[in-house]
Amino acid sequence: MPTTIARNTVCLWYDGGAEDAARFYAATFPDSSVDAVHLAPADFPAGREGDVLTVRFTVLGIPCLGLNGGPAFRPDEAFSFQVATADQEETDRYWNAIVRNGGQESACGWCKDRWGISWQITPRVLSEAIADPDRAAARRAFEAMLTMGRIDIAAIEAAWAGRS
Repeated sequence: MPTTIARNTVCLWYDGGAEDAARFYAATFPDSSVDAVHLAPADFPAGREGDVLTVRFTVLGIPCLGLNGGPAFRPDEAFSFQVATADQEETDRYWNAIVRNGGQESACGWCKDRWGISWQITPRVLSEAIADPDRAAARRAFEAMLTMGRIDIAAIEAAWAGRS
């Protein structure tokens, strides 16, 4: 029976962890799900017949395909999911979920999950602050962000307002 495939799907390359990653994303983010797991119909360079070959999943409403392609290619920061958050609690929840599940912290709201996929956990207030037409206010907020790993909304707001 044919399945419906989205016209445009993000394909992410994994070294054997596509299903685990998809299940983590589905458990962590709203509007996320594991939609299908497809097994290899024959041996292939990175695996054997019956291994998980691809996983169709959705992350925050974005259709994705996880391909267990093996170690030939590694994810890097050239691709990232940017998650706009409403408040510090939501920012911390997503950041901590990724980092505490074998991920790693980076700078300016970026982190990587344990499969090497990059995430920008970006409070909406940060995006608003650095787009402020008042260039001095935008600069203060931007410079404050440059000192952070996980974004501290109160510190961004203080810098944006000129209180820091």
